[in-house]
Parts: sequence; structure tokens; C-alpha cells
Amino acid sequence: MTYLSKSPWILHYDATSCNGCDIEVLACLTPMYDVERFGIINTGNPKHADIFVITGSVNEQNREVVRNLYEQIPNPKVVVAVGICATSGGVFRECYNVAGGIDKIIPVDVYVPGCAARPESIIDGIVVALGILEKKRNSPHFGIQEQKPVELQQGEGAQ
Repeated sequence: MTYLSKSPWILHYDATSCNGCDIEVLACLTPMYDVERFGIINTGNPKHADIFVITGSVNEQNREVVRNLYEQIPNPKVVVAVGICATSGGVFRECYNVAGGIDKIIPVDVYVPGCAARPESIIDGIVVALGILEKKRNSPHFGIQEQKPVELQQGEGAQ
């Protein structure tokens, strides 16, 4: 990863998770893990975000909310699905109102598995997302999604 022209900001959205992954995402912002060392700031405004971090599965009530937030984030953008519920629906995938993972609604660039995903794995996923964001910014085909999603293997986080 080389120089980024601006600090990447993330937008975190909880799409019906059990809050296990949400707690781990917020743990990444604490001094122990200090994701801000990469210049990352958690924002509440999708128009300021570069990276969309989603936890939990998609159901009928939040389907349009997820799509609306995704469309409000300016291009280029990267989507990170955190936790097994966001990647596949998890233990809730057979429920009547669950559509499945986030990729059923919007395109996902990075998958971070785990229940709950560890802060080290989340930070690794965000670093991979930074590389994808940089490639998208430097691409002559700005905004065209050409690459395949990246999936971190269980236990790939920093030790």
C-alpha cells in the first residue's frame, strides 16, 4: 500500500446482528488496537465515507436501508462484510425474513469471517479494503467493478 491522498473514513452499519461483531468493530477504535493509526475515522455520514463496514444479515426491514446507504457513499467505495452473518446469513440464514448475507443486496469487496470476528481480523480486512480503495482510485476505469471479492480465512488476523 502506498500513499493515499486522503484518510479513509468508514461507515459502520449494524444490519440485525447480535452485537458481537459490533462490539469488535468498536474495539478496533480503542487505543489497544488503534485503527486510527491508518488515518481511519468512523463517520456517521455516508457522504463522507469511503469504506462501508456492515455487520449482521440482511432482512426485509433493512434491505432498502442498506441499499440507500450504499448508494449515498461516493465512488470509489469499498464494502466490507464483517462476521459470518454478514457474509452468509450465519445461523439466521434459514429464517423466514432473512435474505442472507450482504452480497444478496449490494456488491461486497472484502469478507471477514468469524462469530464474532476478532478485532485483528477486522483490521486485516480494513487494510485489504484500503488496498482495493487505492486501486479503484488509481484505475483508469474509475467506478467500474472488475475485481473479485477477497475473503480472509479464519484465523488470518494478526497474532
